[in-house]
Amino acid sequence: MISAKVLPFFKSTLLAGLTVLMMGAIGAQAHAYGAKKDIVAVAAGNSDFSTLVAAVKAAGLVETLQGDGPFTVFAPTNEAFAKLPAGTVESLLEPENKDKLVAILTYHVVPGKVMAADVAGLTEAGTVQGAKIAIDTSSGVKVDNANVVATDIKASNGVIHVIDNVIIPQ
Repeated sequence: MISAKVLPFFKSTLLAGLTVLMMGAIGAQAHAYGAKKDIVAVAAGNSDFSTLVAAVKAAGLVETLQGDGPFTVFAPTNEAFAKLPAGTVESLLEPENKDKLVAILTYHVVPGKVMAADVAGLTEAGTVQGAKIAIDTSSGVKVDNANVVATDIKASNGVIHVIDNVIIPQ
């Protein structure tokens, strides 16, 4: 039998243990839910990528980036798109510039799932567009002229790495 002095300690320890278990279960469910979203859904769920999502839609790439993949997407933020010369984004979103927009967006996509830990030692990577992006890991990670500012945002069909500039194929 548990003594009256030990009972409060026992109850609080049991309650704390159950709370930890419940929070772990909730966290696991939230993580699993996030992993069920494809790359487009993950990007659409973050307001920092609204320009990217609009561009993906204008380019007709939604279904492609919702496909099985896996894909690695270097995703420029709205702030990154804002660094482009005035009128560039609006011009790229025009139907007559769709081919150029597709080329730019597919230059941000690498086939396969490349996690941040996999980048060490790489100096370049082939893109879906066909050209190669330069990778520099000497001080942080850069792809072409863009700094990677957040990594390993998992999606059901790949991974997103956030960059601070739009990268343009040569």
